[in-house]
Amino acid sequence: MKARVSEIDGTLSGEMELPIVFDTPVREDIIHKSYVNLLSHNFQKQGRYPMAGEVVSAESRNTGQGIARIARARGEGFPRAGQAAGVAGVRHGRVAHPPESWKKTYKKINKKENKYGLCSSIAATSNKELVERRGHKLGKIGGLPIIASNDIESIAKAKDLKNALVNLGIGEDLQRVENSKSSSGTRRRRGRKSRSGKSVLIVVDENKKVLDLSGSLRGVDIKSVKDISVLDTAPGSRPARLTIFSLGAIEKLKLLKLALHYKREVGSSNE
Repeated sequence: MKARVSEIDGTLSGEMELPIVFDTPVREDIIHKSYVNLLSHNFQKQGRYPMAGEVVSAESRNTGQGIARIARARGEGFPRAGQAAGVAGVRHGRVAHPPESWKKTYKKINKKENKYGLCSSIAATSNKELVERRGHKLGKIGGLPIIASNDIESIAKAKDLKNALVNLGIGEDLQRVENSKSSSGTRRRRGRKSRSGKSVLIVVDENKKVLDLSGSLRGVDIKSVKDISVLDTAPGSRPARLTIFSLGAIEKLKLLKLALHYKREVGSSNE
């Protein structure tokens, strides 16, 4: 499987053979499972004060009073006196089964299954139908995945990065994200002032200048090839995200020990 290589000014500079990871079958179920499990590691732990709702002087009045035997606040002459307290299911009572801060909220996934989900999400970035189904505007982009020369890794200004993306045909998708910005309704009342969609993901080699520009353009994320995960390549567990790979990143993908490599090279006789 071959793909075209483009310069940052939009001109074609040749073709190259894609790594074997792009031949992975797209399994949306495994991508979803891998995404959910990885996302759960970011959950913030929460709990309740163990004595919440029980810090009250309450006791049962026993039988023979013509009232239920539930514990009631002691005293008289004030509104709280005689009210049920200290138990669940009553006004100002405790929570029956509150969340506990020491509970493990993250999920687990097999290492090979997680690797296969990553391989599958990377392979999905070369499927034009899946990328368009996710809502990206491809415009006049010829083929996927988009591979840019290593010049994109040395860009140090957001203005230059935006010009490079427009030259590579991403301008229409960047405009889509600008138009999708929303800042009204429930999310604004709850402190989530603005929300916008996801545009292109740029995957480069590690320790490059352009990594400092991640987040400088709305909807554009920049990741090192060794740090990418399903959270980046399939946001919301929906494949496939519009992605640009640098030449250096493609070379590193050839060296990554992914699950598919082992299956193709060692287990091919069993298939």
